[in-house]
Amino acid sequence: MAKDRLFLLKPDFMDGGEGPFFCPYCACLEGMLFLYPQLRQVLEIHHLDFPRPRPALIEELGEENQAIPVLIVERDPSGDLSPYQVRQAKGKQFLDEPEGIETYLAATYGVGRPH
Repeated sequence: MAKDRLFLLKPDFMDGGEGPFFCPYCACLEGMLFLYPQLRQVLEIHHLDFPRPRPALIEELGEENQAIPVLIVERDPSGDLSPYQVRQAKGKQFLDEPEGIETYLAATYGVGRPH
């Protein structure tokens, strides 16, 4: 069975000559991965550089869908994803809202959900 794929930004990136920065939304998901290390076994996790274009995401979801964090749903894309703000591009279903990603991970993998 294919694994869901989570894309996060690498920390300590520069933007416009300023920084270093980190993505607060990615940090929340990194925190969830820390609290529930079993998620690292069931997800395929990719850390990408900040600057656009982001070729890995363009290939998967198209140039207009390079926002991070993003989770491409591979595990059971035929399931009911309506509670999670799912979007579609290039024949793939994905979530790009942090709270939707967290809620999906909790419901799908049996870990705690955001309060």
